[in-house]
Amino acid sequence: MEQPLAIKAEICPADLHFTVQPWRTRGISAAWDALAQRAGEPNPFAERWFMQASLNAFDPANEVQLATLEHNGALVGIIPLARLNRYAGYPFPHITGWVHYNAFCGAPLVAAGYEHAFWRELLAWSDSHAGTRLFLHLSHLPEEGPLFAALRDVTASQHRPAAIVHREERAMLASGLSPEAYFEASMSGKKRKELRRQAKRLSEEGALRFERVTDCRGLCEWIAQFLALEQAGWKGTEGSALACSGDTRQFFRDALIAAAAAGRLERLALYLDDRPIAMLANVITPPGAYSFKTTFDEDYARYSPGVLLQRENLDILANDTVTWCDSCAAADHPMIERIWREKRPIVRVSVAIGGRARRTLCKAILRAETGAFPKGL
Repeated sequence: MEQPLAIKAEICPADLHFTVQPWRTRGISAAWDALAQRAGEPNPFAERWFMQASLNAFDPANEVQLATLEHNGALVGIIPLARLNRYAGYPFPHITGWVHYNAFCGAPLVAAGYEHAFWRELLAWSDSHAGTRLFLHLSHLPEEGPLFAALRDVTASQHRPAAIVHREERAMLASGLSPEAYFEASMSGKKRKELRRQAKRLSEEGALRFERVTDCRGLCEWIAQFLALEQAGWKGTEGSALACSGDTRQFFRDALIAAAAAGRLERLALYLDDRPIAMLANVITPPGAYSFKTTFDEDYARYSPGVLLQRENLDILANDTVTWCDSCAAADHPMIERIWREKRPIVRVSVAIGGRARRTLCKAILRAETGAFPKGL
């Protein structure tokens, strides 16, 4: 799929309308869905279907607000915002782009060509509505994308203090190779031989089959199986499995059902005698994709079922609408980085807001956090 063409004509500020309101008061579903198709940088975690599932589960007090940018009445940008009173353990009140633990990208949805205008309007609003807030904090931003580039340009042109306060690189799949050629290039012959041996030994335990589903067939049962499989492992023991909390359990169900309805969901599973032993939910957002959630049966860990499933997942390289896939995994993840060789840098950014005194204080905070005088992004 071709990227949306950037708008080259100058955007008149008088034609822009930036508003911030509690999310439950907004009635922009159709416009939000249309914006997702026009976004210059895809982010399923900022799309309406995912955000509604997230806010229903994690914002019962209706504290999150939606900041929207319209151009001549058309929605061209949206980001959820929250006002927090603490930052990294310190009593630093700030405005932040709202991202929860189960969302893996914090980039706003912005129509191609409006990136600079969006950041200018958001920063201007933050300046005039700062209150006691010391800075604007944005997390989970892809560093190699048009939104970060535009934010760098805007903060530099305004001589506004800003800094990257954290950077990590997570595994990414981005290659013009075929699935088989990529697999051969990423893993040594010895490792591929070992994986074939594990697959053969596993097949001796019962009938082994792989399944890929892109529609709603059997979705509720699949979700229940995923939740049970994850809870049976170490995450269940530690209390961090999705099923350990009613909020996260309902969020996961709502998000996957909505993703399937939107045509975004791809489900993969490895079955042993019709019992899933490894499962993966991908979210397809051309030209990209995100590996949202995965789990495996730890009783079969010696056979590496998760790696076997990721071997099948390489077929996403054959999808003509997808040029990259974000693993959503922690940096240096021991499993996925055995196969996926590309990296995607993800950053957290803090930007000064308000008047001169507040910006001077923000400079001091950024210098203490980064160990260097803030020179911009």
